[in-house]
Amino acid sequence: MKRQAGFTLLEVLVATLIMGVAVSGLIVGLSNSVRNAGRLASYDRAAQLARSQMNELLLNEKLPFDGTVEGRFEGSPPAGWRAVLKPYETPLNAGPGSPALQRIALEVWWEPTGGSRRLLNVFGYRESHIPLPVVQQ
Repeated sequence: MKRQAGFTLLEVLVATLIMGVAVSGLIVGLSNSVRNAGRLASYDRAAQLARSQMNELLLNEKLPFDGTVEGRFEGSPPAGWRAVLKPYETPLNAGPGSPALQRIALEVWWEPTGGSRRLLNVFGYRESHIPLPVVQQ
C-alpha cells in the first residue's frame, strides 16, 4: 500500500486554529498600542501647555501676591488652567516691598475625546515682593 503525501483535514484545522489565535492576539496588541499612543499624545500636549503657561506666569509681574488666576487654552480638545499663588518663604520681620519667594501651583485640565477630565499639576517658584497695603478711602 502506497502512502499519499499531504495533510489530513484534522492537521489543517489545528493549524488554522493556531494561526487564528496568533493573529487575534496581534490585533489586540496593536489596538492597545494605538489607544495608548492617543492617550500619550493628549498627555504630551497638556505637558507642553503647562510648561508654556508656567513660563508666562513666572514672567508676569502683574499677578497677585496671594490669590488665584485661571484661563482656557484655545483648540481642541477643551483645556484650561488654574494657578494658585501663595507666599512660600519670607524673611523674618519682612515688610511691604521686601523680597519673598512665591509658589505657583498650576493645574492644567483637558477633556480627551470620549473620556473624563484629566489633570496635570506642576509647581514653580519665583522671587516676588511683598505688596504694599491697599489704602481704602
